[in-house]
Order: sequence, then structure tokens, then C-alpha cells
Amino acid sequence: MTSPPEDQPSLIGEHDRDAAVRRVQEAYAEGHISHQEMDERLHRVLTAGTHAELAPALASLPAESADTTSTIAAAGGRIKRRGAWRVPRRLKVESAFGRVHLDLSEAVIEHPVIDIELQLGTGRARITVPRDAVVDLTGLHTGWKDTRYDTPRRSGPGGPRIRISGVMGYGRLRVRHARR
Repeated sequence: MTSPPEDQPSLIGEHDRDAAVRRVQEAYAEGHISHQEMDERLHRVLTAGTHAELAPALASLPAESADTTSTIAAAGGRIKRRGAWRVPRRLKVESAFGRVHLDLSEAVIEHPVIDIELQLGTGRARITVPRDAVVDLTGLHTGWKDTRYDTPRRSGPGGPRIRISGVMGYGRLRVRHARR
């Protein structure tokens, strides 16, 4: 008869790995670690299989900042942000009817990953992202019209990752990359 193994290592999941990658990238973006140290820590995070292997990659990093969500809301009318506005880590946009235009091409983006949650009833939404941004629309659910995403011909490395999620009722979302 065999006994069950004691102290079986705790395997990490995709969510834990993503959170660790985000924490290392944020530490770099905030100036707490050098580019070389970020590369080394990311390699450790991506090759770790257990929590014990993951811990050294996160050692001595500042504690995670509280993820607060900024909300822009309007029952009707327009929601418009453009120019050199500061984009929060998490942005929620709510509109019952009306148009939404978010232009991130000249915005101040301090985070490697930006989450934009759309809660739109009717009306159109247009989001212009930086030329080198990577756009992820997998979390967005549309009710009536399809999303239109103009993918870039060429994309440079190092741009922010912009994840767009939420629910759109009867409007259409258009996402495009800035030309400049």
C-alpha cells in the first residue's frame, strides 16, 4: 500500500502567471526594476511551474497597487476623450444612448495593459489606439451589429495591450490604429 505524497507542489494556473507577468511589467513601468531585470524576472515567471518557483521572480517587488476602475458615464449625448489625457489602468464606459469616442493615439498610457469595459445600449463607439498597440476584443459581446476592427499592416514591438470587454446592445464598435 502506498501513501499519498506529502507536500505536493502547488501548480500555478494561467491566471496566476498572467498576474505575475503584469506585476513585473508594472514594476518596470514604475521604475522599480531595470529592463534587464524585468527580462530575467519575466523569464522566471514564464518558465515557473509551481508557486515555489514563481516566488523568487516576485521577491522584492512593490506590493500590487489597488486596481481602481475609473468610470465615464452618460445617459445620452456624447462621451469623448482625446488629446493628452491620462488613461487609467481600468476604464469603464457606460452609455444608454449616444456616441462614444475614445482616442488613445496621443493619450498618456502608463500601464502595459489597459482594460476598457464598455456597457453600451444603443449608439456607436469608436476607439482609436496607438499605432503599436495590441488589441484584444475576446471579452466583448455584441447584440446586434458586429465589431469592426481595422488591423494594422505593420505593428511595432513594445506597444500597450488594450483589452476591450463588456456588452454592446444595438450599436457598432469600430477600433482602428492611429496613422501617426
